[in-house]
Amino acid sequence: MFPKWFDKWNNENPTNIYGPAILIGALGTAVTVAAFLVVVGQPFKTDSLQTGPRGTGMSVPEFRNEVRKADPTIAGYLTRDQITEADIAAVSEAALQNVPPALGDIAPEQYAELVVAMRSWTGIPDLMEDPDNYQTQVAYTMVGMTQSINEDWIGHVQSNAQVGVTCYTCHRGEAVPSEIWFKMGPVNEAAGGWAAVQNRVTVQSQYTSLPSDALETFLLDYGRISVHNLEAHVAEYPHEEGVTTWQDTERTFSLMNYVSNSLGVNCVFCHNTRAFYDPEQVTPQWSTEMLGISMVQEINNDWLVPLEGLLPPERLGPVFADAPKAACKTCHKGYQQPLQGLNVIAEWPELELTDS
Repeated sequence: MFPKWFDKWNNENPTNIYGPAILIGALGTAVTVAAFLVVVGQPFKTDSLQTGPRGTGMSVPEFRNEVRKADPTIAGYLTRDQITEADIAAVSEAALQNVPPALGDIAPEQYAELVVAMRSWTGIPDLMEDPDNYQTQVAYTMVGMTQSINEDWIGHVQSNAQVGVTCYTCHRGEAVPSEIWFKMGPVNEAAGGWAAVQNRVTVQSQYTSLPSDALETFLLDYGRISVHNLEAHVAEYPHEEGVTTWQDTERTFSLMNYVSNSLGVNCVFCHNTRAFYDPEQVTPQWSTEMLGISMVQEINNDWLVPLEGLLPPERLGPVFADAPKAACKTCHKGYQQPLQGLNVIAEWPELELTDS
């Protein structure tokens, strides 16, 4: 069919046909995918949550499919209208007598509904049954704490709308809430100072090399959240009172990293990166977060630390035998609002105000 010279040349100079075939196939696939996206649409579109003034780039990009994805724990929240007469009848007379002091003169029917709800929210089926049981004693304290949060920290728990908190906000059907934390000691007896808190694979440091004592410093010991002096060649020394060092800065970074992971946001959710250290150019969320930090400090020191004497050894910390403490992620669980802003307090007025 072809001249002999062509056949001879072709046999002596074989050509690899697979490379061009693969290239053509890849180009064809790319064209097909592009045509599909044009016709059907991009399946992984993003939305931007505006966190600051327009034109400043202060927005948080979020995948739409993630934004629309419901927190799976919402389905486990027991509402008042889900409680049946059979549920109320199952509450014993002994349990009905164990009314926390913070609830005052609550009506028996109202309290029975609350007991059913608290048992569901905490996953403790016999809660309030035995007044001498440590879980019942802890529940007394926790009711007072819940009322205090809803009444005294409205600026945080109801900053956008009525939301509030109940036992379920932290517990999510478990006797011990997830994302609690305990005080930590040095790595070993030979380690001390800064080496004892840094480069540790811990939940508190979010598995980074940042300090692991940030939660203890800032959310328990009322440490000052700040960074080192931003000016160069400042005549100040670490041993001087009030001087912020690089170590303090790294603790602050550790806390900010923890907050970011707790809420599923990045820095511009609260800060303006054009003027990162200017308190006059932060977002409204910054104020809400600062209220939250103060709230957690109160929760830990006034409500949770005193539980140490009530809890059995297996519920205490592994190093200092201290009571479990709370932080942002204890409630938020990775979402900007706990339970994605579900109003959990509207139908439970007895948990909203101490004089209800």
